[in-house]
Amino acid sequence: MSARHPIISVTGSSGAGTTSVKRTFEQIFRREKIEAAFIEGDAFHRYDREAMKKKVAEEAENGNPNFTHFNVEANELETLESVFEEYGRRGTGRTRTYVHDAQEAEQYGTPPGTFTEWRDFPPSQLLFYEGLHGCVVTDKLNLAKYCDLKIGVVPVINLEWIQKIHRDREARGYSVEAVMDLILRRMPDYVRYITPQFTETDINFQRVPIVDTSNPFIARWIPTPDESMLVIRFANPRGIDFPYLLSMIHDSFMSRANSIVVPGNKLDLAMQLILTPHILQLIERQRRVS
Repeated sequence: MSARHPIISVTGSSGAGTTSVKRTFEQIFRREKIEAAFIEGDAFHRYDREAMKKKVAEEAENGNPNFTHFNVEANELETLESVFEEYGRRGTGRTRTYVHDAQEAEQYGTPPGTFTEWRDFPPSQLLFYEGLHGCVVTDKLNLAKYCDLKIGVVPVINLEWIQKIHRDREARGYSVEAVMDLILRRMPDYVRYITPQFTETDINFQRVPIVDTSNPFIARWIPTPDESMLVIRFANPRGIDFPYLLSMIHDSFMSRANSIVVPGNKLDLAMQLILTPHILQLIERQRRVS
């Protein structure tokens, strides 16, 4: 952790909704005139798309049918840790972009499924990470210790699967069967590397549908925000003004001493009310030590 060069990490699995959370942070940064440098977790994959296909096949031949991007060995997390360490110490570092599709390929001038060249961060007040592994802790790595604000985005598992199925079918042309196969292959690494991160986070946002999602593989629609509730858990509730939040977010209530439940369509409002003070505290602490 660094008072002079703070790092914010938003972590969650593919299809969890971390990109939507990133947009809320971007709104706060613009409103508060905060200059941020950004890291996308995909930029630290170890393999490009073709190399990953070969690696998955190789692992399967060697008796491991479950090698996926969720696995720490499929990512350059040692490099990411060094970037976090350098940024916290000096406010500098570098990243790159993983090009997902034709639109990004046109933007970055490199084919889909490949990486751009590494580039230095622009001058910034804080670093913002969004991806799969921002709070990973293993016997060799500890990314969580470098982060000053750690956010988990955690839909209940059936909702997460529904979101992923719809995204991969519509954006990537996958069949339901192909997505099911990927979900099954990811499950061991999901349990081993993704789930434990949510005990490292400061705040978790978990969307819970209030409609039937018992068979996510036949769901025709993603449950809407109006058909959901949002459970917000604070690792340390000390200093959180729960009466204020309850008064500002209608139809909300506390389910535990460290948790508040709000209507799903109030996600953006809840995040604005909760996250803005935390971000401003990081900036104020930074000013005091500068």
